[in-house]
Amino acid sequence: MRVSQRQRFTFFIDNMNDSLTDLMELNIQAASQKRINRPSDDPVGTARVLGHRDAITALEQYKTNADDAKGWLNIADNTLIEVNTILTRFRELAEQTATGTVGADNREQVSYEARQLFDQLLNMANTQFEGKYIFGGHKTTTQAFEKRLWMSTNDDNLASQSFSIEGDSEKTVLVRFLASGAVGSDQLSYEYSSDGGKTFTNATLASNSRVLNLTAAGVRLTLASGASVSAYDSNTVGANGSWLWIRPTAQYMGDDVDNIDITKFGNSTLGTSASGTFSKDVTVRIDSGAALNSNITYSYSLDGGISWTTGNTVTGTSSSATLVVPGGFLTLTSNASGNSLSAGEQFVVRPRTGKISVEIGAGETVQVNNIGKDVFGGVYQDPNDTSASAVFGGSDKNLFETLGKLVGYLETNTQSGCQEALDSLNDVSKHIMNVAAQVGARENRIDFAQDTLDTLRLTEQDRMSAVEDIDIAELMTDLANQQIVYETVLRSSSMIMRMSLANFI
Repeated sequence: MRVSQRQRFTFFIDNMNDSLTDLMELNIQAASQKRINRPSDDPVGTARVLGHRDAITALEQYKTNADDAKGWLNIADNTLIEVNTILTRFRELAEQTATGTVGADNREQVSYEARQLFDQLLNMANTQFEGKYIFGGHKTTTQAFEKRLWMSTNDDNLASQSFSIEGDSEKTVLVRFLASGAVGSDQLSYEYSSDGGKTFTNATLASNSRVLNLTAAGVRLTLASGASVSAYDSNTVGANGSWLWIRPTAQYMGDDVDNIDITKFGNSTLGTSASGTFSKDVTVRIDSGAALNSNITYSYSLDGGISWTTGNTVTGTSSSATLVVPGGFLTLTSNASGNSLSAGEQFVVRPRTGKISVEIGAGETVQVNNIGKDVFGGVYQDPNDTSASAVFGGSDKNLFETLGKLVGYLETNTQSGCQEALDSLNDVSKHIMNVAAQVGARENRIDFAQDTLDTLRLTEQDRMSAVEDIDIAELMTDLANQQIVYETVLRSSSMIMRMSLANFI
């Protein structure tokens, strides 16, 4: 067979390109330290590598979430420790002023420090982390607490009555009734002081009025109609009769997790209530109109009505029907208007979600914030209420109420009140430390989660490396061998290209 010059040239080029391609492929692997540099290198291995990369990305995001959560909880923990330190100082002040050996001047001097410490606690209740208030529930862009005036009284008849206060005062305003009677029906004389009881201003509450205009103090107090008061007797020692202390407190402005709200759409007048643990809004739709004691068909949606779970049925009684939905129950009750439902009516169960949780693992979340009123107390107006009320029912563990009362008693030289506040301070401190323990427990959980995430990340990296990375020793051997092959092809090709008939003439 005759081999032409052109054929030889083509064969030489093809052989050199093939050997050079193999050498360059090894060079690329040496530069990247990867066995797989493109999907065509190993399609199955590429799919496994992509899976490991997705897992590592998810783990890194969980790690970032855990770091953020640790920051939230760490600053909350430090804040609560500092709060307890201030409470210790409040106990010292209460112990000093609860004894009979301390006079009015001493209590007034202590009151200056007590009010400053109260304001400092208010600032700490409004602590921020990265510009977000950590004690305000989901309302992280507005202050969790605002300073306001509240009322204390030594009269049990008034303690259970509603009231409202307008205006502001830098010192406690003391009010004493000089006549007995009922608010709104009897003319009542009273006196008030804004300098700790050193001087009093006399005033009169008209028989048809409920408003005490404490003009000199810059405050207006509205009492409940029909509330009974008794007269102060100056000849009797102590706070006899009806006394009022208008003193500082803090009102919680954040949101809560206390209740489950229900919004109705349609003509239904039935009463509604919900119970359970709901993680999101649940929309309930009545599919067939019926009385409560009939067969009720309904659907529910967890995505605002985009998709529905249909075919749910329930039969109630003549007075109520309980519909089972994800997270709990929706109960419909009859009233004077009837006990029937119409097709198409909807009820939206809206849980209050004041808690902020972050995901620190697959299906694992941890709460990072705190509901301020459940920590510091104070007063709070529920969205469904018309007025505010003391948190915890005004019990002793309410920090802002206990300390607000103490400030009021110190500024008005009330020894018995200081004794009362001293007893309550122990309950306040216990409550704060219990909350701090809960925060610390969540911190520890995050520490363990971070360790687990680090371990999982290393495991994923090792598994990905086993598929993707090159064996350096094997690569160097292959490079040396391929270099020899390439050089051999070049040498043999040059030798053959020089051969012709002229070499043998």
